[in-house]
Amino acid sequence: QVQLVESGGGLVQAGDSLRLSCAVSGRALSSYAMGWFRQAPGKEREFVAAISWSGGPTYYKDSLKGRFAISRDNAKNTLHLQMNSLKPEDTALYYCARVGDDDLPDYWGKGTLVTVSS
Repeated sequence: QVQLVESGGGLVQAGDSLRLSCAVSGRALSSYAMGWFRQAPGKEREFVAAISWSGGPTYYKDSLKGRFAISRDNAKNTLHLQMNSLKPEDTALYYCARVGDDDLPDYWGKGTLVTVSS
């Protein structure tokens, strides 16, 4: 059984930075692509960023390019999301997910809340 646990969320002011982490247990992280998603109040969950199993290719929601950076440490079974210049519209519950063999998320964490005040 794969378990994902996010951490690092909190209440920050606009312009601040946060670094989210996702600890993966149960299966080695290194064989799978991983991603971050978010769900703002009253909205559907949306894609934020993804990273290949090797840590090479990365993918971002267009509007977040340049502010967010995804990274991984396969030796520590950990995924990260560095978020800079945060805006109130970044307020959401942030989830990490493992990307399965069909290129769809198959395991999800419970999320970590990021609140950005203006």
